[in-house]
Amino acid sequence: MVFDFLPNLPKASLDDRTYEDLLQECLLRIPRYCPEWSNYNPSDPGITLLELFAWLMDQMLSRFNQLPRRNYVLFLELLGIRLQPPNPAQTEITFYLVSDLPEAYTIPEGIEIATTRLPDAESIVFSTARPLVIGRPLIGHILHAETPEETPKMLRDRLTNWWTRTEDGTWSGPELSLFSDRPEPGQCFYLVFHPDSTIEGNVIAISVRGQAATPTGINPDHPPRRWEAWNGRYWQLVLLTEADDESQGFSFQDVVKQGRNPQGGSDIILHLPVEFPVAQFTAYQGRWLRCVYTEPTPDESPYSASPRIVGISSRAIGGSTIATQCEVISDELLGVSDGTPGLAYRLQRTPVLARLPGEYLTVTPTGELPQTWEEVPDFSNSRPDDRHYVIDSLTGIVQFGPQVSEPTQLVRETEYRALWQTTGNSRAVLPADHQKRQYGAIPPAGAAVQMVRYRTGGGVKGNVQPGTITVMKTAVPYVGAVVNHIPARSGSDAESLEMAAIRVPQMLRTRDRAVTPEDFETLAIVAGQGAIARSRCLRASPGEAGTVELLLIPRTSLLGIEQGVGISPDELAISSELNRQVLSYLDERRLLGIQVKCREPEYVGVVVAAEITIGAQYNNPNAREEMRSQLQIALYRFLNPIIGGAQSQGWPFGQPLYTADIIALLQKFPTVISLGTVQLFAIRRQGGRWVRGQPTAIIDPGSNGTICSWSDVAGGWSHIINIIY
Repeated sequence: MVFDFLPNLPKASLDDRTYEDLLQECLLRIPRYCPEWSNYNPSDPGITLLELFAWLMDQMLSRFNQLPRRNYVLFLELLGIRLQPPNPAQTEITFYLVSDLPEAYTIPEGIEIATTRLPDAESIVFSTARPLVIGRPLIGHILHAETPEETPKMLRDRLTNWWTRTEDGTWSGPELSLFSDRPEPGQCFYLVFHPDSTIEGNVIAISVRGQAATPTGINPDHPPRRWEAWNGRYWQLVLLTEADDESQGFSFQDVVKQGRNPQGGSDIILHLPVEFPVAQFTAYQGRWLRCVYTEPTPDESPYSASPRIVGISSRAIGGSTIATQCEVISDELLGVSDGTPGLAYRLQRTPVLARLPGEYLTVTPTGELPQTWEEVPDFSNSRPDDRHYVIDSLTGIVQFGPQVSEPTQLVRETEYRALWQTTGNSRAVLPADHQKRQYGAIPPAGAAVQMVRYRTGGGVKGNVQPGTITVMKTAVPYVGAVVNHIPARSGSDAESLEMAAIRVPQMLRTRDRAVTPEDFETLAIVAGQGAIARSRCLRASPGEAGTVELLLIPRTSLLGIEQGVGISPDELAISSELNRQVLSYLDERRLLGIQVKCREPEYVGVVVAAEITIGAQYNNPNAREEMRSQLQIALYRFLNPIIGGAQSQGWPFGQPLYTADIIALLQKFPTVISLGTVQLFAIRRQGGRWVRGQPTAIIDPGSNGTICSWSDVAGGWSHIINIIY
């Protein structure tokens, strides 16, 4: 019996020895067993016999040695295992308008943008996953606070009975101090936008107007302040570069140098979060933005006097939205049904990404309206009248219900036993009968089969760098430019047969139910569909019984390691879409009453400073640079949350890094004669920036953990490598 409706997985040979390999092995054995045999020419009759035996052995091994692996693959097919398709990368695409618009403007979803096509590489296409509304930001309140609290509680209104607002939303009045008369680090002011302003993901220009001479004492090139927006979870940085602040920290120095009047206004370009909800702190409600006076660094000077402004307004100049690396195919006609069971078609574009609402198949019988059919993972629970179909996402094969011939042996045996027990006739004949059973409906003959919509794409190639997606493939009115300011993340290639073989034991153990911590970790990786490399389930704290917290490390491109530049911190961020995908998958498999939370680990960067001595033969610039590059790549591989550690399975969560670990790694290089001083510097995120610590002999990533010191932090992320010769 042929189960042609099961997944057709690739099968490979176990013994890969060829005819030439077998013949060479026989020739190498001649001196040992027949030392008197000295003629190895092909014309020798003995060589002819060896060639014959090698050919026979090659034929036998090509069949016999394939059985174990083939049987295992057939077992996977019986379980209904299909290779997972590639996962598409995601990023935020920013659209810039050509001019201000008087009303809110909506950019629909499905807009295609792409990277620049190169002579040796095709362009990579991205499609927007949601509509983007570019609204009109209206400032409702300007509030002052002495400290930048996570949840503001002590706020003071600066505008009531002091400034007035015009119909276009511009506030103006007497001079207003943004900080206190004697500014202290930590002071901040808030801009609260009207709740009805739809500005999620908008790029806004805050226009501030100052007096002709407002000395503040700061270094205009490095002002000690940061702009943040409340995205519902934390305060997110929204000023991309210092060049976006034309006021230079409210000093207006360049404006004065250019001969312009600061009262004419200077723009501060801010990129608001894609998730920018309405929040209420104390008695004020709206969308919150703030500017914090930070502790000056050595390159910065403190505010000697509070900056003063006489007017402020805001306008939208663009917006950002989520985009996925895919192309959308609509209304593809697959063919006309002939009414036979197990009917199958192949989509024109592969692989097919996971289906979203609105992506389905229709069957239109002759003279009737289109019928919407439902996609199912398999036909095991399909009845003959169920309009079901299956899609192999990797090959693009669309298949309808099969007809399976099933033996009625059990029914006949029951009848035979009843006859024998009642009549005692043990010579009754047991007929071998079969019946055919239909699993899922079959499109009637002559019906048109059409795929309404599907998406194709995905893969590691979609993990592109910032500033590379700049080509508009779909024309959008009023849009002058497009760019991605953050890298694309979470793209992964299709699952291999080896990866599927590893996944199956985990699937059989969990039984698609999350009970133990290992179950949550396994199912979180499965939910990511290749986008998650590692996961860790934390122990619940005493005050959070019934809560499961998962740490997720995304799978990202490792090309930067081979190039000696490491992995950027932005590439290790978990996107909101991927977070929702994992939570939605686990929500269907968790126990009742269990709450699941997902977040990123707290990464610790590492700077390695080492003095090494190399051989005299490497005493030239090219050899030294090559040696330096090899050492950097080795350190980036070792200090890595995905492939790092002694087992090359990712740096263990919470494991300290010792100087001895680095010494042992460097000593593996035969070109390194001796080692001098080896120092480690921890890099931790503080206030949205990565700050380098003091030299130390051990980096304990759990020293500032908030949950568990051994599992809250994935340590050993290599940020900067500095090797001294």
